[in-house]
Amino acid sequence: MFPRAWRSALIPLLALALFSSTPLLADDWPQFRGPDGMGVANAPVPIQFGPEKNLLWKTKLPGAGGSSPVLFGDRIFLTSYTGYAVTGEPEGSIDRLERHVLCLNRGDGHLLWDKTVPTRLPEEEGIRESHGYASSTPAVDAERVYVFFGKSGVFAFDHAGAQLWQADVGDKTHGWGSGASPVLHEEVALINASVESESLYALDRKSGAITWRAEGVREAWNTPHLVKTDAGNTEIVVPIIEQVLAFDPANGEQLWHCATDIPWYMAPSAVSRDGIVYCIGGRPGYSLAVRAGGRGDVTATHRLWATKKGSNVPSPILLGDQLYWMHDNLGIASSASTATGELVYEQRINRAGMVYGSPVLAGEHLYYVTREGRVYVVKAAPRFELVATNDLADGGVFNASPAAVDGKLYIRSDGWLYCFGE
Repeated sequence: MFPRAWRSALIPLLALALFSSTPLLADDWPQFRGPDGMGVANAPVPIQFGPEKNLLWKTKLPGAGGSSPVLFGDRIFLTSYTGYAVTGEPEGSIDRLERHVLCLNRGDGHLLWDKTVPTRLPEEEGIRESHGYASSTPAVDAERVYVFFGKSGVFAFDHAGAQLWQADVGDKTHGWGSGASPVLHEEVALINASVESESLYALDRKSGAITWRAEGVREAWNTPHLVKTDAGNTEIVVPIIEQVLAFDPANGEQLWHCATDIPWYMAPSAVSRDGIVYCIGGRPGYSLAVRAGGRGDVTATHRLWATKKGSNVPSPILLGDQLYWMHDNLGIASSASTATGELVYEQRINRAGMVYGSPVLAGEHLYYVTREGRVYVVKAAPRFELVATNDLADGGVFNASPAAVDGKLYIRSDGWLYCFGE
């Protein structure tokens, strides 16, 4: 229809138009849920995969954990724990508990280094439902890898595995463990230490020194989310029990708070677009939307809607004018309107089981990973469509959220890290 030279010019333009509603992201996955914490991949990944299909490599991990893999350059970083309460092994003794920071080759999964971090005792002697002691996903930049191990502290390593600093952010523990992940912003690493000290910390990336500390962060297991306001400012959003809080990243000042009507701890992380923050959480499940940029109590002025539908553990996906999520223990996939919060669909998936990991969006598909290792691929569309069911059950527990970048899907269980691609 067109000369060859014209076709060469049109193809990338058509591709750009097709995906214009999805952010164009970098080739790395440097923190929990990707570059902007929204769980959106920069390219489609395989729809069907398993032990015998589209498996590029899998690597046996030294230790268990619920942290997700992060990718930077030619390396993958994640954490694990050994010595105590590892699923499928003798319980052992708490004084033998060790955390590990792992570095793998991105091309073939080969383990490059494994650095051990001692545990600061006394530690919680039982984490409920096999969550484990390595649930916080690392964050990585061009110089350092940042990991959070609860009361044992925050650690920074260089890419060769040398420890650079350690910082304490509190000494309390909880039966659900510690699961919030570091987020990098300008010169600091943001740490939600709700469990350890009911505080949000900003730590200097180079030294680990405390730049500021904001208190009042209660019953929040979520990872801080950075949102751009309509005025172009950046705010740090942390949902806590009964409220959403926003902080100034420059000094930790609390800017605004909004009632959620959710009388429960908050585990899912927020998502945002065009200055509007969307949160889900609580039991049996709630959701709400609030416009950022306010001051003080903004419940009456900036809360756009609130509903009694949501999920207690996985974070949502935001695409176009819809929110998508999977309920943590009912096996129900849902979609809601971003304008009103009203459900677009609510669909039970047979044998879905429990879902603790947050989904990713790759191309036009959502990927939900159950704790038993089944991965449900659902069309990201107003009408529910289950496209594929993939079974990875390997005897371990799948608590981690997947990573998806450059056409590859990375899924972690207690025992293995998988890489799938065409």
